[in-house]
Amino acid sequence: MPRGFRRGAALTLLFASVLATASARGLLPDGDAQLSSARSAATAVDSGGSDGAEADRDAVARAAAEAMADGKSAAAAAEEVVSRSGDRWGAVYDKGEYEEFAQALDGSYTGVGLWAKRGADGRVEVSRVQRGGPAERAGIRAGDQIRAIDGKPIDGRPVSQVVALLRGDGKGAARGATAKVGSTVALGLQRGAHTWTETLRRARLATEAVTVRRLADHAVMIKVAAFTKGSGERVREAVRRAPEGAGVLLDLRGNSGGLVTEAVTAASAFLDGGLVATYDVHGEQKALYAGPGGDTERPVVALVDGGTMSAAELVTGALQDRGRAVTVGSRTFGKASVQMPEPLPDGSVAELTVGHYRTPAGHDLDGKGITPDLAVSERAEERARTVLSGLGTGS
Repeated sequence: MPRGFRRGAALTLLFASVLATASARGLLPDGDAQLSSARSAATAVDSGGSDGAEADRDAVARAAAEAMADGKSAAAAAEEVVSRSGDRWGAVYDKGEYEEFAQALDGSYTGVGLWAKRGADGRVEVSRVQRGGPAERAGIRAGDQIRAIDGKPIDGRPVSQVVALLRGDGKGAARGATAKVGSTVALGLQRGAHTWTETLRRARLATEAVTVRRLADHAVMIKVAAFTKGSGERVREAVRRAPEGAGVLLDLRGNSGGLVTEAVTAASAFLDGGLVATYDVHGEQKALYAGPGGDTERPVVALVDGGTMSAAELVTGALQDRGRAVTVGSRTFGKASVQMPEPLPDGSVAELTVGHYRTPAGHDLDGKGITPDLAVSERAEERARTVLSGLGTGS
């Protein structure tokens, strides 16, 4: 498993006031490709893995200490042990990455405020610009093609690499290095036949993890891109503000997780207490419960796909198992392992698998995912809206 993918997949289970790891996928915002990691053994991380292997915490710590004593990289030594262990989702973060990810998980990132995707012609194009960000102020619009970054053509590059270059942490950057606020990046752009170069100055921007829009028949779509800090309460507020009896389409497509406490808060918007998930840490069984007072009447449809992972699967599983939502889309990814961080002597952190979580009905999602009530691969949103309409209004 490539190191970068393991890291991007590591997601968080937060119990105290500390931050942990998360990831956001799909239409990648330039500063949101990877999020953060926590600095406390009291924090467990919701991450994926289907093989159940676990790295030995003592072996990782010992290898790091010995490397430091020999004047070598503690992070590199720890990563070698984790790789050999078979811990599929184990990962090592250096200090710089850890700090940058923590800021992102707190709801902010350094970037130029645009989202990128692969267009119909195969080229990378702007899918959305953030209101008030550097890209919008420069007049960049959705649909503009990105042809070059800092004078180098990007045609043929994966979107994830383009995002990394926009952030300033692409190939050639020092390990863990990210661009600073105020640094510049030159974008070669094309709109129709018009081509031009725009130099943007990176800024600290707030993430937009939750967006809300009205649908026909007074229904509401709540799109959750990632469970970053505060996103759970924004979901609850969106449900409270929805017209009385209006149905809710909860769009979790491409949501690869985040803070599990935020996921539990989001699930609580549709539940009045009760079990959300169980999990184990070193064999000790624990449980997560919804808060009281959620809306248990209005119709809910959860829209999911293969990019729905981890904490997003936790929400999906809870609403499905407890009969609170009809799930529509394609099978979810299947990530359900618990990790805990191990601080290393050079300030880096190793995150190691220690257990797994299950849905309220006891289903183990690890490597299996969730099968939707209505499995569709095309026009999923259209089908979900039809289902929601058929459910009527809440009583």
